Amino acid sequence: METSEGAELCFPQLNNSCRKPMPAQLHAMLTYTVVSFISLPTVTLNLLVIISISHFRQLHTPTNLLILSLAVSDFFVGLLLMPFGIILTDACWFLGDLMCALYYVVHFIIISSSVGNMVLISIDRYLAICDPLRYTTRVTLNRTKVCVCLCWICSFLYNCLIAKDFLRQPDSYNSCYGECVFVVDYITGAVVLVFSFIVPITVIIVLYMRVFVVAVSQARAMRSHIAAVTLQRSVGGTAKKSEMKAARTLGIAVVVFLFCSFIYYSPSPSSEDIKVSSSSSLVAVWLMYFNSCLNPVIYAFFYPWFRKSIKLIVTFKILRPDSCDTKIL
Repeated sequence: METSEGAELCFPQLNNSCRKPMPAQLHAMLTYTVVSFISLPTVTLNLLVIISISHFRQLHTPTNLLILSLAVSDFFVGLLLMPFGIILTDACWFLGDLMCALYYVVHFIIISSSVGNMVLISIDRYLAICDPLRYTTRVTLNRTKVCVCLCWICSFLYNCLIAKDFLRQPDSYNSCYGECVFVVDYITGAVVLVFSFIVPITVIIVLYMRVFVVAVSQARAMRSHIAAVTLQRSVGGTAKKSEMKAARTLGIAVVVFLFCSFIYYSPSPSSEDIKVSSSSSLVAVWLMYFNSCLNPVIYAFFYPWFRKSIKLIVTFKILRPDSCDTKIL
């Protein structure tokens, strides 16, 4: 760990303690403030999505179940990963080697499950728009539950396998006491890059592009049909707006995820091991975390039922015995 002369020790009573950098107080206070403001809405927004879909029976659909699973992973990002991220801004780890190992494993599991949920959502939207006649028979609630469970189980097993040696010896990569470092060898890093980023991103882009093309062609076909029935003026603008709305929504979803995850998964330019420390790549990590705050906005705030359910939740009408049967759609 690089430090300047006169830097304080993380643990002054230990000779092998790491030295912590001495950032300006204004910079540190600004970092804590920004991080806290990101964490609170992430937890709140995703909790509202979880409560809405879980409580109201009318929202128990395959698509909403995928949104629920995504909201759960994003909720844990705000509840667990972001608070620890605030601790990491000090560049000193005070919670011990075991908590260091658990932090990284939980971090990888939650991020992987979030990416997996986005892939499932893209597949669901692809089937719904490109094969609408067979969608209800191919995509059922029980099958969706199985896919969601497999997503979380595979994410857990996949990341535990990658970090198995690190879990046995959490301090094996530390150069001094008070450091939290996880080193990924080049081969493992390449595997993670392919299966955690390149493959999911490729699937999402290909499916969303197909969805976009089909949605636009359907809107144009509908507009032509309506024009033939002499209602071109009254509905032509609506069809055009639907094209733009589809382009905007899908574009935001793909671009935001690409932007937030590209830096996080950027490969090392040389064939060296990848060192992930408590003080490195904070911008990349927090961009990925920030995506969890944007997901409920992108995938839920565009739905009218979410705004209606929020009103019922904040006004405590959700506590009524028959509130679960309320018509939301």
